Amino acid sequence: MATQDFYAVLGVPDTATAAEIKKAYRKLAKEYHPDANPTNPAASEKFKSISEAHGVLSDATKKAKYDQMRRLGAFGGFSGARGSSRGPGSGSSRPGPSGGPSYDQGDFADIGSFGLGDIFSSIFGRGQKADAPQRTENVDVTISVPFRTAAVGGKVPITLEMSDACATCGGTGAEPGSTMSTCGECDGRGTVSFGQGGFAVNRPCPACRGRGKVPSERCHTCAGTGEQRTRKQLLVTVPPGTDSGTRVRLKNQGPRARAGGQASDVLVTFTVEPDRFFTRDGLDIHCEIPVNLAQAMLGTTVHVRTVRGAKVKLRLPAGTQPGRRLRVTGQGVEKGGSKGDQIVTIQVSIPEKLNAEQEAEFREFAEKAGMKS
Repeated sequence: MATQDFYAVLGVPDTATAAEIKKAYRKLAKEYHPDANPTNPAASEKFKSISEAHGVLSDATKKAKYDQMRRLGAFGGFSGARGSSRGPGSGSSRPGPSGGPSYDQGDFADIGSFGLGDIFSSIFGRGQKADAPQRTENVDVTISVPFRTAAVGGKVPITLEMSDACATCGGTGAEPGSTMSTCGECDGRGTVSFGQGGFAVNRPCPACRGRGKVPSERCHTCAGTGEQRTRKQLLVTVPPGTDSGTRVRLKNQGPRARAGGQASDVLVTFTVEPDRFFTRDGLDIHCEIPVNLAQAMLGTTVHVRTVRGAKVKLRLPAGTQPGRRLRVTGQGVEKGGSKGDQIVTIQVSIPEKLNAEQEAEFREFAEKAGMKS
């Protein structure tokens, strides 16, 4: 099949602006739209060519690639086919539709290991087989992780419910041992075209579900859909120093694709749960511990829990004031070769009520210490 000159299809020069290309497309699309020509099959084919040309020339990236290949003379029209008996470079040039040279595909068959038809398909998405292996969409999931797990790292189990390729038929929708035939609805393309708002829209064929082929007998497990709901358990590694919004990718852990395609990825976003004792500031871990008035005034030794679960001894000097901060070196978050500290804030608990004997003794102490009530 010859590859057309998209500029010629739209009737514009190769110097046409984006606005001129759009204007030409709208005029031709209105003239050749299938809804306006219900009894003219040729108009429908013309409309498809117009839509394809506009799809490439209206996209700056695709247009640049197309223009680059066109300058090689590649889109003047091919008459040779890949695998022709003629050797590479044996084709002859001849006048193209606009007076420029046109070449057989064989003249370019020595470009790598592909013909220009393959290059054109890879650039503009043409010619993909309906039953070719495909990759399913990635799965996004958000999970909550405990504060301490996020701080020091660990593993969290998750269970995902997803539509996966049927284990019985491998996603083909066919009962094992049955035969496959070309879909009569879409002629094996896997898509059908619908007119919508003056444009042609391609949709997966409902008869073959986009596969291009139908089985002689449907799979008994999935009733021919090629999919089944499954529950999958995964163990997610939580990196040390994880913050809310951190994402990790689990390669090939998502749904399997049909026709032997590669499984998709699972993208996990973490939400860090708050902790009743710890908070975090960068690599430092913060906490508060209460001591009584006597401990603060006379000094004492307290045991402080760290984010890793161990306890460390911390010496409070005599006369410790409320709000004093003490640092436990190296007990913070370790990330990127750096490690933070644990900052302990002292909260002094004041008795809310004294009995008569305690009040008398405290008044005596206050007088001797020169405190005024």
